[in-house]
Amino acid sequence: MEILLLLAIAAGSYLLGGLNGAIITSRLVYRDDIRNHGSGNAGLTNFYRTYGSHAIFLLILIDVLKTAVPVIVSGMLVSDTFTFASVEERVLVGRTFGGLFAMVGHAYPCLYKFKGGKGVLAGGTAVLFMDIRVGLIVWGVFFVAVVLTKYVSLGSILAGIALPFTFLLFGSNPWAVVLSALYGLLLIYRHRENIVRLFCGEERKLSFGKQRKAALEQEQQAKANEEEQTK
Repeated sequence: MEILLLLAIAAGSYLLGGLNGAIITSRLVYRDDIRNHGSGNAGLTNFYRTYGSHAIFLLILIDVLKTAVPVIVSGMLVSDTFTFASVEERVLVGRTFGGLFAMVGHAYPCLYKFKGGKGVLAGGTAVLFMDIRVGLIVWGVFFVAVVLTKYVSLGSILAGIALPFTFLLFGSNPWAVVLSALYGLLLIYRHRENIVRLFCGEERKLSFGKQRKAALEQEQQAKANEEEQTK
């Protein structure tokens, strides 16, 4: 019974997590597919670089809701069914478990040929519902790193590394710590190409306004030159 419940939670969380906000918003608003632009990643950063801030609220709303629902429901189901530890710890472990599979669904959605985002917004949303203290610290690490370096990828990686250690800091259930470490590993794996570019000094920085427009025009020109050379 308990194994079947965990399988059901994993499957349901994965399917809901696969409802990608960037893909849905690009199709609804722009009649386009975000995966055909920029880095090809179906995530918030590439969406902003491609389309700007217009309609970005819809993207965030979709990604937050599709993560929050499985996280909350998973916590309730595990708390009501299992008997290990205290009620609070069971809720935490359940939410961490559901959030992990929602994040996997976001990164590898079967609905979109397993080509999704990198899981930053999905994982960050899940953490806030798991433990608000941990969530605020991890998001703090992310924002400080991005503000200081303008590298979203670096902020995401550092936040993923900080996650399990922050859970340890607050003395969380060991299962929650282990599961949160998997969040970090998934984030690092999804950013493996960014890590290479960071070491090579080729990673793109986050830009705004005219800088974002200029970077986009430069990228489009580079693509046009490549297509011209292949003709």
